[in-house]
Amino acid sequence: QVQLVESGGGLVQAGGSLRLSCAASGRTFSSYAMAWFRQAPGKEREFVATITWSGGSTSYADSVKGRFTISRDNAKNTAYLQMNNLKPEDTAVYYCAARNGIKWRDPKNSEYWGQGTQVTVSS
Repeated sequence: QVQLVESGGGLVQAGGSLRLSCAASGRTFSSYAMAWFRQAPGKEREFVATITWSGGSTSYADSVKGRFTISRDNAKNTAYLQMNNLKPEDTAVYYCAARNGIKWRDPKNSEYWGQGTQVTVSS
């Protein structure tokens, strides 16, 4: 069982930066791949970024590539999403997720979810 708690969301102007954190409980955090998804009002939840259990491989949605960076610190049981050059279209609730296995992009394949943190980017 893994419990996930996101933090770091907020209101930022376009062009600004935020760093989201996802704190995980459980002793097996290091064996889980992690991912970030987001959901804007009236839209489906969409993939943002994912990272392997070791942190050695990452993947990104085209819309955030070059602006967002996913990372993890297994000693702290925490995953991160550094978001730079934010745009109004990045406004959404951001969720972290965990899965025992390989990286993934389909939210349906997530095993555990956090409660989400709101990110609002003003123009």
